[in-house]
Amino acid sequence: MSLHPSPIGQIPVETARVARAAFPHGTVITRLRDEFPALYCDEDFGALYPRRGQPGLAPRRLALVTVFQFLEHLSDRQAADAVRSRIDWKYALGLELVDRGFHFSVLTEFRGRLLAGHAESLLLDKMLERFKTRGLIKPRGRQRTDSTHVLGAIRDLHLLELVTETMRATLNEVAAVAPQWLCGIAEPVWFKRYARRAEDWRLPGGSQEKREAFAQQVGADGFALIDALEGESAPRSAREVPMLATLRQVWQTHFERVSGGPPRWRNQLPPVGERIQSPYDPQMHYSTKRGLEWSGYKVHVTETCDHNAVHVITHVETRPAMEPDMSATAMIHARLAARGMLPAEHFVDSGYVDAELLVASQRDHGVSLQGPVRGLSTWASRAGHGYDLPNFSIDWERKQVTCPQGKVSVGWTEVRDSAGHPRIHARFGRADCGNCEARPLCTPAKEARRAVYFHPRDEYEALNAARERMHDLEWQKQYRVRAGVEGTLSQGVRAFGMRRSRYIGQAKTALQQIFAAVSINARRVVGWIDEQPHAATRISRFMRLAPWPS
Repeated sequence: MSLHPSPIGQIPVETARVARAAFPHGTVITRLRDEFPALYCDEDFGALYPRRGQPGLAPRRLALVTVFQFLEHLSDRQAADAVRSRIDWKYALGLELVDRGFHFSVLTEFRGRLLAGHAESLLLDKMLERFKTRGLIKPRGRQRTDSTHVLGAIRDLHLLELVTETMRATLNEVAAVAPQWLCGIAEPVWFKRYARRAEDWRLPGGSQEKREAFAQQVGADGFALIDALEGESAPRSAREVPMLATLRQVWQTHFERVSGGPPRWRNQLPPVGERIQSPYDPQMHYSTKRGLEWSGYKVHVTETCDHNAVHVITHVETRPAMEPDMSATAMIHARLAARGMLPAEHFVDSGYVDAELLVASQRDHGVSLQGPVRGLSTWASRAGHGYDLPNFSIDWERKQVTCPQGKVSVGWTEVRDSAGHPRIHARFGRADCGNCEARPLCTPAKEARRAVYFHPRDEYEALNAARERMHDLEWQKQYRVRAGVEGTLSQGVRAFGMRRSRYIGQAKTALQQIFAAVSINARRVVGWIDEQPHAATRISRFMRLAPWPS
């Protein structure tokens, strides 16, 4: 279908009359139409549609339907039914009362166009542009970020289930494109072994020897299929099935070939967070955080938090579950810079902060990264006594370090750590350390001389400044604003379905999280315009009786 731009148009008179009679005070959906009649325009989606061909449905209406769908946590079928039957939806979409709507599969196609055009954040970007024009977003204000886990839409599999189901899934894909060739190379026992979905109760039970033998047989079957698909007789269509790459990766991770014998499990496996958990969603990974375990993804939500202003979500970043929060900080700032929505102060928790980010955020974007930094992890800090890095004085111009006993370092070398980040290695002389009376306070080694590792000057000073401000009562008071983002995550999880992915794959999951954020923004902005106060943290009746302030 092609895009034929059309004017926003007026709401049909009969639709408006009936809607106002049915909802005299309005709903979130009708108020959104009243306040932002041009929230989305057909021209916003021009790059996603061809200019010639059969006219399609107005993409601005499909965008609004998507917002309403996530606003009320509806499925595609329920959203299509709401377009046909609900007066407030017809009013907001500018449709006649007798409009018959569309088939629910159109919403799937619309999401597919967003993904194919790499326009996943288009609905959020255009919404924020309209909010900025309305003056609802303060330039260079304050923003805050936090993350939460997202459960994948696919069942997590243990090792034997994983390899068996991967083999079954590959056979199914090859059977769809080259059935005759597959019948020629498949062993008769395969039709029994991989006929049904791999579940633990269907796999061999009893002794560990039986399960080990079954795993070896599955491994041998997988290598046989891979060899056959790599042979010259294999059809091109069979060699190009997507599941073949997953089969190779799973087998490379879990099996090793043994000359003259069956395959065996590998003794050394990659960290569990880096392994595939299911062949149907290879991007879904296992992770754990503070005792919580899940398989899926992680979503980072950034929102404004200025006083006396509406709090709207400005960015949503969906990342693999096992990646640390710190890996998303620079990406968040880059995306906010592209939207022209960088804050002056960005409040985060310690997981988003390190010395390099403190410097880079200020240098590259003029953003003051506000968050606690982690303490030193050395034997002295763990023991609670001894000389740690703050006890040493650094002369940056002379490239020398002086220890608490007044001894000066004899070496200064610029090195890189295991992650490739620049560090400085300063070492002291053997004669100074060997005869020092304070040696037990400096190093637990008996014969080694002391050496210190630290960041380059700008990072070192930024890190120390961040550690000092953590003890400032005024900063602690300002930092309390960060806690509000946890309420946003709670709202997204409880009312907008952010906890569990509706779709398979990271790209589609990221699209879902953006739709949820857009819907949260719609509800908040309408509430702000209608002068609804910010919700306060609920306190139980019992805690209200506490003798101290809660």
